[in-house]
Amino acid sequence: MGVVDPVLKETIARVVRQQIRDGDRPETKATFDRLCQEGHSAQEAYRLLGCVLAAEIYEFGKEKRGFDRERYVRHLAALPRLPWE
Repeated sequence: MGVVDPVLKETIARVVRQQIRDGDRPETKATFDRLCQEGHSAQEAYRLLGCVLAAEIYEFGKEKRGFDRERYVRHLAALPRLPWE
């Protein structure tokens, strides 16, 4: 696995926390709650949510397209399985 840019990592974490706090993406909060109920720590739940967001950012950068909310929600529903698995 490559080296992760610490600024990018913190930015993704901040976006995930903001989505949960503001209800911007209610499915993010619902997934966080589900993961915690399934026994994942809050830290691990945030990490998993960040992985989904990072994968979506990668895809829309690679494909030169906008945010795909349906795919994002599908990947959230599949957690803890990661999008690239």
